[in-house]
Amino acid sequence: MAETSQRARNPRGQGDRLRLEILEGAARLLSELGGEEGLTIRGVARAAGISPGAIYQHFADKSVLVKGLIEYDYEQISQAMAKADESCEQDAALERVRAQVRAYCQFVVDNPGHYRLLINHQPLTAPPTGPMTDLVTKVATAFERCERAGVRLRMPPRRAAVLVFTAAHGRVALWHSSGDSAAVEALVDFVDEVVWLVTQ
Repeated sequence: MAETSQRARNPRGQGDRLRLEILEGAARLLSELGGEEGLTIRGVARAAGISPGAIYQHFADKSVLVKGLIEYDYEQISQAMAKADESCEQDAALERVRAQVRAYCQFVVDNPGHYRLLINHQPLTAPPTGPMTDLVTKVATAFERCERAGVRLRMPPRRAAVLVFTAAHGRVALWHSSGDSAAVEALVDFVDEVVWLVTQ
C-alpha cells in the first residue's frame, strides 16, 4: 500500500475530528486487507496520514481501536438501513422492512472485511448484546410497524426479525465462501422471499 502524505494538524479542540479520521483510515485499510489480521497501528497511521503517536491519544492499543472500528461499522450499517427505510413511501411498511434488510446485505457484501470483524467480535453475553443484536432490533421495530399498518405476520415481530435477519446473514455468509459475484443479485430475491414467508 502506498504511503499517505501527512495530514494537516487539526485546530485545537477538534480531537473528535481526528478520532473520526483515524477510524475512516482504519476502515479503508480493513477493506484493503479483507480482515483484521494485518491491521496494525502503524498501518492505520499511514492510511490516515498521521503519526502512530497521534492514534495512541485516542486508542490505547489495537484492541481498543478494533472496538472503535466495530462501533464505526455499526453506525455505517445503521445509517445505510435508515436511508433505505426513508427512501420508501411512509405507508409502505413491508417494503421498508425489505429495504432495510437489503441495505444490510449490500453493506456486508461490499465490505467483507468489516463483515468478518463484526461477526468475529460478537460478545458472549446472556441475553445477547452487541451490534448484530441491535440490528435485529431495528428489523423487529420495522415488523411492529407492519403489524400496526395491518400486515399479518405468522409470528411475533421479534421472532420474524430474528428469522429474516439470520436467513439473510447466512445467505451472505454463503456468498462470502463462494465468491460468486453473480450470486449478489440473488440476494435481493432471497430477502424478498424470506420476508414473504413470515407475512403470509
